[in-house]
Amino acid sequence: MTRRVVRLLPGVLIAVGMVFDALTPPSFTGSPFFTAAPLIAAPLFTLWATALTGGLAVCGVFVLHILNGTSWKVEALTELVTVLTVAGLALLINRMVRRSGERLASARGIAEAAQRAVLPKPAERIGGLHVSAWYEAAQADAFIGGDLYAVQETPYGVRLAVGDVRGKGLGAVEAVAVVLGAFREAAETEPTLEALAQRLERALAREGTRRDSLDAVEGFTTCVLGEIPPGAGTLRLLNRGHPEPLLLHGNGELAVLAPTEPALPLGLGELGGRPDLVQEWAFPAGTTLLLYTDGLTEARDGAGEFYDPAARLRGRIFPGPQALLGALSSDVRRHTGGGATDDMALLAVGRPGEREPERRRTVPVVPRGDVM
Repeated sequence: MTRRVVRLLPGVLIAVGMVFDALTPPSFTGSPFFTAAPLIAAPLFTLWATALTGGLAVCGVFVLHILNGTSWKVEALTELVTVLTVAGLALLINRMVRRSGERLASARGIAEAAQRAVLPKPAERIGGLHVSAWYEAAQADAFIGGDLYAVQETPYGVRLAVGDVRGKGLGAVEAVAVVLGAFREAAETEPTLEALAQRLERALAREGTRRDSLDAVEGFTTCVLGEIPPGAGTLRLLNRGHPEPLLLHGNGELAVLAPTEPALPLGLGELGGRPDLVQEWAFPAGTTLLLYTDGLTEARDGAGEFYDPAARLRGRIFPGPQALLGALSSDVRRHTGGGATDDMALLAVGRPGEREPERRRTVPVVPRGDVM
């Protein structure tokens, strides 16, 4: 709406200049209105539209002086040359703005392609499971930040990871690339999740010594590693200091998959700690696993209340992972008023069954008192 009003300004200024000059004594002039019109048009319009605006401004000044019988005066010639010069400068500004815009668009396209290559969207079906992912970066004009997810079919079943690199900016993106690169390679060869976690630990330590930008702070990564063996109906998780995943059953029941013993995040292995502990849960047909980063649980409303995904999702039934993430992301946006203060990654993996529960319409996630 504001942009539309601003685009009308050049024409309005020319009209105001004509009226002002016609209704005021000869000692007053509407020259400031005529000179402002092409300058405003330059960053908003095309080259030809800017030239047309400048031409109309020059013609307006010329016509007014003819009607006033002052075209022969030096002041009139000076005013005409001034408006003509400003119109020429507006054309130059327009060219510079257009070139800068093209370069920016090209740079953004390259950045988007590079970031999508680091964190590609997973396929909807992997290893017989339904998969859906959602990513929202807190940094403006960014497509990824310090959160990560990965899903991969391996000889040991479907393996997955969701993590959160401490820090923001390019250093965090570098750490994300290191973790994901190590995961994609190690998930195919390491026989256990414990060994997979140690591979990621070594990758962060190795790259931390090679890259100045990947310092000890950026290498601090919370992570959940998961493994779903083919046809076993079980789920194995290894949690390294990350928010607890949720398991949504087909009847609306919900379980929080909290680790028995807390563990240090990846990248802090040199501080010591207990050996990695893998826990196993039942993962029957019709069940959906939800993994997320702390951008979800730390999302706050206007009163400062944190978002609680377990409380908001308990009792709900969703047709599949995609519907779950769609409802969840919309609910978080309503909870926060639309602004993201931290990166947020969501990953949902569902095991389909022959007799899934009826896909009935569910009660909205938002309580009735919050609905506008």
